Amino acid sequence: MWHAPLTRDGPGVLLRDLLKQDAALVAVADALSDADADVIVLTRFDYDASGTTLRAFADLVDGGHTYMLSLWSNAGIPTSYDMDSDGRLGEAEDAQAFGRFPGQEALAVLSRLPLDLNGLQSFNDVLWRDFPGTLMTDADTGRDDQRLSSGGHWVVPVFLSSDAGSASVSLLVGHAGPPVFDGPEDRNGRRNRDELRLWEAIIADLDGPFVFMANTNLDPDRGDGYRDAMAAFLALERLADPLPRQITAHWQKPGPMRVSYVLPSSEFGIRTARVWPVRGDEQHSLITVDLTLPDTTLP
Repeated sequence: MWHAPLTRDGPGVLLRDLLKQDAALVAVADALSDADADVIVLTRFDYDASGTTLRAFADLVDGGHTYMLSLWSNAGIPTSYDMDSDGRLGEAEDAQAFGRFPGQEALAVLSRLPLDLNGLQSFNDVLWRDFPGTLMTDADTGRDDQRLSSGGHWVVPVFLSSDAGSASVSLLVGHAGPPVFDGPEDRNGRRNRDELRLWEAIIADLDGPFVFMANTNLDPDRGDGYRDAMAAFLALERLADPLPRQITAHWQKPGPMRVSYVLPSSEFGIRTARVWPVRGDEQHSLITVDLTLPDTTLP
């Protein structure tokens, strides 16, 4: 999983740069080739409905990832509200989640294993006000239409072999908005907390093995936001944490943090796990985990 900078400021620009074989994009693809993972989740990849952009990137990775899936997010989807109350409408801050265009900083999956598209689930349409126990307040702008999920909440089943009717593992794929860039009302902090609570609800309803592969934008020990909630999430009985306290975001300000996670369910055995070093001006680390699943856990 990687929160790599596979995003641009306008629609189609990422595809243009991929076709030009932009050096920074080639470097990301080369790193993924070196990691040699069967399944890759990208939590910052510009969406296009045709999948052309993702196919172009997969060609650069050249890792035999036959199966690929572009997943939309709520970033850039316009609203009719002045969400940040600055007196201007139609800005990136006024979208369902921060974004300069619909599809910016969305999600993608590359896989050597078949994806179960019939079992695909999205929770992106859940309204924040409707979420049980919501931290949304009556004073929050756009209350009637604001979606809870920022960068997306998806469940993506992956078949463990190409055999018909083979067992599957669910990938929990997403990217939350940061708990900062607001004021004393803590709107972004409250929404970030409820985004994590949405994951908790999804996990509670899941049967069978799964792997949480998401950027929560929340560190259990450092920075702003509901840190205790992240610590409690990591301590869930159904989750294993193969890389405790490992830094994944290498920011100068507000400082290094752990905000991206690969967390297998407790059925898995963990062979190896690694946070890869960043290169150049990269800010987020590639995370790889090598897992085994006992036959006794499969249906």
